[in-house]
Amino acid sequence: MTHPYHPQHPLIFSVQDRQTGIIHDSDIHSYDVSSIIPEDSSILGNCNWCGNDLRSFDFFYRCSICNFSLDSSCSQSFPLPTISNPKSHHHSLIFLPRPLLFPCDACGLVEQWRPSYACFQCNYVVHKDCIDLPRVIKITRHPHRLFYTPFLSPSTSSLCRLCYETVDINYGQYTCNHDDCSFVVHSKCATHKNVWDGRELEWEPEEFDETEDVAPFKKVGDDLIKYFCHDHHLKLEKYDRVRDMDKQCQACVLHVDSRHFYNCFQCDYVLHEVCANLPRKLDHGLHNHPLFLDPVPLNAWDSSNCSVCERVTVGFVYKCSKKRCTRIYQQKRFQVDVRCILVPDCFTHKSHEHPLFLPIHNYDTRLCNGCNHTGSTSSYYLQCTLCKVFLCYECATIPDKLHNKYDAVPFSLCYGEVSDQTYWCEVCEGILDPREWFYTCSKPYITIHRSCVFGWSAYMMPGYTLLFGNLSIKVICNSSNTRLMCHNCDNRCSSTVYLKLSNGIAICSYQCLRDFNSKLDRSPRARYNVELVNWYLAALAD
Repeated sequence: MTHPYHPQHPLIFSVQDRQTGIIHDSDIHSYDVSSIIPEDSSILGNCNWCGNDLRSFDFFYRCSICNFSLDSSCSQSFPLPTISNPKSHHHSLIFLPRPLLFPCDACGLVEQWRPSYACFQCNYVVHKDCIDLPRVIKITRHPHRLFYTPFLSPSTSSLCRLCYETVDINYGQYTCNHDDCSFVVHSKCATHKNVWDGRELEWEPEEFDETEDVAPFKKVGDDLIKYFCHDHHLKLEKYDRVRDMDKQCQACVLHVDSRHFYNCFQCDYVLHEVCANLPRKLDHGLHNHPLFLDPVPLNAWDSSNCSVCERVTVGFVYKCSKKRCTRIYQQKRFQVDVRCILVPDCFTHKSHEHPLFLPIHNYDTRLCNGCNHTGSTSSYYLQCTLCKVFLCYECATIPDKLHNKYDAVPFSLCYGEVSDQTYWCEVCEGILDPREWFYTCSKPYITIHRSCVFGWSAYMMPGYTLLFGNLSIKVICNSSNTRLMCHNCDNRCSSTVYLKLSNGIAICSYQCLRDFNSKLDRSPRARYNVELVNWYLAALAD
């Protein structure tokens, strides 16, 4: 075939035998086949356009005259020879039949595998993908609209606010036109699918939702508010060094310890002051669409995970406003719990000396510096651009201090240490690895696994009824002198709460609940029939 990447000679369809290394050149139209036995396996080389190793492809196209080759992916690209009236330039653009080995004027990147066009009159070269870059966009990581700019003045800030790397002012980027705002981002960063929602706003008016009621509460008196999802008035209680560890915030589910909070005197509804001021609608860097606050009602919760940290919570969550959002987490709607939503794009954590940033790419093979886990299903991390250190959101949102109603001295989070001594967990009495994060208390000196003191139960609240598949589970406060035995693992329920099934069976943790539910799924027809599930549970209880 004749290809625009190599117009001077025809390209022949070639197939490589993986076992013998023989290359079979064939004319598809005449079905003539010729074979080449390469003396050296490196005769295949790489694709002359993108640089990929041809040995990883079963077939490719090659020129027998000048040994020019294209892999199967590049051979399917047929760019137009000329683009008239391009969006990004005032002259027609001509296709370059050679890989572009110097920066694109629109994005500043050297990506030779991308087809490129040029205007020789203006000495302007641009990737095909960059020709139609939008002129005006809005991203969730900045409150103002961004405008495409072909270059910047030398006095302008040249640090990209998304990847935090230098922006070359000689090439295209997006900037904010508001006074006293120096927000600048790379064009590729601004239009990344995780950052931009794909809407171009060049001819659309600015949206001012002044009439939209998104305030979380209304003031009805001195330190008295009417919260949008609660029937009673809430009063602000100032922290007076007296902690009520039996109260939990309805939004973040954490205990009321050393912060001001709003309290309802007619019921046990409590909100931290910070949580009560969370807006009902916001833009956040974790998602490319606006998010709306969803206060999960009591006794009407379906088991769900935060899309960012994967924790199960009964607190408030922010959900994507788009019903058909393309960024789906485990086939469910994108949602973020309150703890993760409070983490800013630029974050300072005590475990690391440099600021951590929210990258625009999702990583699924990065090792978290806190838990040493990798390959999570959420793939959301905070990153240090200097050290390439990664921190998952579950570790980033763990409190550095935990208060206990029986001890005056709080537990402090230790970020690992080097020691030859043997550490023991005060709760589970198991060995504790000092190189991992753990909680410690100086008076008396004790060490505790972080999962034992701040595990799955930290985001559970007694009184909730959970719907997990066909199972109806109640969250019960584990305050009795006798700890029940878990029906799944045969260990005692040691957390502050445990899960109780409709027939009285006790489950110690959410992980055991999953294991127990998987056993039900393997039983005949119980997966689809609620009556059979109840019968099966009754049989287990007997």
